[in-house]
Amino acid sequence: MGDIWKIVKDFLFSKTNREFLVFLFFLALSSIFWLFMTLNETYEREFNIPVSIVNIPKNVVLTSEETDTVRMTIRDKGITLATYLYGDILKNVKANFSTYAHNNGMGSISAAELQKLTYQQLANGSRITAIKPDKLEFFFNYGAKKRVAVRWNGRVIPEQLYFISRVQYWPDSVDVYASTEKLDSINIVYTEQLNYANFRDTLLVDAHLAKQKGVKMVPEKIKVGFFTDLLTDESIEGVPIQGINMPPGKALRTFPARVTVHFVTGINIYRSLKPEDFTVVADYQELKSSSSEKCHIYLKKSPPGISRVHLNIEEVDYLIEEKTEE
Repeated sequence: MGDIWKIVKDFLFSKTNREFLVFLFFLALSSIFWLFMTLNETYEREFNIPVSIVNIPKNVVLTSEETDTVRMTIRDKGITLATYLYGDILKNVKANFSTYAHNNGMGSISAAELQKLTYQQLANGSRITAIKPDKLEFFFNYGAKKRVAVRWNGRVIPEQLYFISRVQYWPDSVDVYASTEKLDSINIVYTEQLNYANFRDTLLVDAHLAKQKGVKMVPEKIKVGFFTDLLTDESIEGVPIQGINMPPGKALRTFPARVTVHFVTGINIYRSLKPEDFTVVADYQELKSSSSEKCHIYLKKSPPGISRVHLNIEEVDYLIEEKTEE
């Protein structure tokens, strides 16, 4: 051990290393002196300061955030600003609900009041030189709510040859708290912007609901499921042609009596389709004003989940017959 200590001592206190250690000592001393001088200078710095609404009565529902943020520029010595920056002094500014709430379901805290609340946390030499915004507003009601459906918002596009066959929500509706006027105008709430592309399997997304001023939603976050299916060109044969707006005692007979409907849909949807899911019609009002021997036929109804729907023919031969009573 003595030999090791001797080797270390000789290395550290050799002439070259001794000069290097002296250099390090004075470098550290000058750095400390420079830091002390710097922290003793006066500066301005902007701080994001949270302001919380406290002492909310039990019968009151705050329909805005309980904590909002103001940006204040504070002037003081660097060492004081450092304590604000890295300490907890400016992280707990509180505003009493009853002091700032009004009878119209909202409350406001002016810039002057915000400064007064903040000065209670600051050192004596600190000065607030700027504040943004010029006031904070909060909203509340006394429990009035409404159950509202949710819908997704954004751009969700699966891979080519796939499409979204079904969208499901968990939950499919939320409780909305707001003023009576706003509750009357809200029938659907939407998610924040969703952006997903190039997927083929079921996509499950945790989505926050888009915030609205003065509106609280419970829950604020939902799950959305996008179920995909593989696109296919298909057709359904044997869809009957029906006459509409027929006068009493008359019947329409067409040749052919049934047509084929072509469309694009998902494989799973196609497996459940029947001719009865489609309605093809010919309008008597159009026939009686036409001199043509053929009549136009129209697709009046088709099931959801299909696209590019069209008939294999657009005109058919027809006869108007008198109904026979049995």
